[in-house]
Amino acid sequence: MLTVIKPQKPLSWEDAREIWRYRELLYFFTWRDLKVRYKQTAIGVLWAIFQPFMTMVVFSIFFGKLAGIPSDGIPYPIFVYVGLLFWQFFSSSLSEVSGSLVANQSIVTKIYFPRLILPLSSVLTKIVDFLIAAIILVGLMFYYGWMPHWQGIVLLPVLLFITFMASTGAGLLLASINVKYRDVRYALPFFIQILLFVTPVIYPASIAGKYTWILALNPMSGVIQAARASLLGTQPVDWALLGMACAITAALFIAGVLSFKKIERYFADII
Repeated sequence: MLTVIKPQKPLSWEDAREIWRYRELLYFFTWRDLKVRYKQTAIGVLWAIFQPFMTMVVFSIFFGKLAGIPSDGIPYPIFVYVGLLFWQFFSSSLSEVSGSLVANQSIVTKIYFPRLILPLSSVLTKIVDFLIAAIILVGLMFYYGWMPHWQGIVLLPVLLFITFMASTGAGLLLASINVKYRDVRYALPFFIQILLFVTPVIYPASIAGKYTWILALNPMSGVIQAARASLLGTQPVDWALLGMACAITAALFIAGVLSFKKIERYFADII
């Protein structure tokens, strides 16, 4: 019996069906990444909590206390931690996805499997980190006596999905470039650092004044603002901004998948 493997059309349903057929491989890649990350570490998965917690402490001291940045009447540690949760999920997923093909070079060049599984498994490991780190947010709310709003609990999976799509779309675009040009791994950390300051993580979007529209071009701005508004219940959710974030994320995801599928047939040759 002869099996012929041909490149699929971009954005075809066959890609989704193929990933579903290889779902066990997706699971094992995700489980492998989790085990490798925390292998031979003293505190294990607690690193997923330590990093955002210590970042929150530093930001609260320097930006909340010393700089006096407003937090819309919310205790600054809670305010900044909500932003950090989504921001670190996005930034770490973006970094992992962009380097997923190069990191698995030996597998890509030897056997066939849907290449989309590699970046998807990278993002799935970050969802696990997100859920673990969210424990600190629960503790902060309990400490400050701040009850989460029911709307935030309902909207949380939607915001998590938007962040997933945004990081995957941008990551696929960068992964495609990174296969041929390894400059991505040098430029991306700098880009992420700059992007942090044009995302309302450490400050409320209202502080930008007439330049708020610039923040709106960043899909993570809409996600973080909606997360704070819905979880903390201090203001109504800006549905127009969230809708804009969804539109930009959808465009970014489509562009990422198209770029990935266009170069996919050459991955094994040039990686």
